[in-house]
Amino acid sequence: VQFVESGGGLVQPGGSLKLSCTASGFVFGDRSMGWYRQVPGKSRELVAQIYTNNFRHYEDSVKGRFTISRDNWKKVAYLEMNNLKPEDTGVYYCNVPGSSWPDEGYWGQGTQVTVSS
Repeated sequence: VQFVESGGGLVQPGGSLKLSCTASGFVFGDRSMGWYRQVPGKSRELVAQIYTNNFRHYEDSVKGRFTISRDNWKKVAYLEMNNLKPEDTGVYYCNVPGSSWPDEGYWGQGTQVTVSS
């Protein structure tokens, strides 16, 4: 199982970024996918999840600003982030919520998002 995240960067408040996560080692279309955020001193939190039927769930602080999507053919999950705020700063990771992989340590390198003027 492998996850490769990309697309992060430095952006001003109100700006936008689109993250990508390429997954391998499992049947992508059979699993929900999630984006997690980690800030120093805190554990990773799940901010967005997309199920196999494309139902989406968002953490309250990102509702209306973030959109998660998936491309099952390419085995890629995306996180489009708009109207970014300084509190969105962190390292973003993808994984499969509800699977054993998060607890077993199957994480990618993550992608850093910094929102600052």
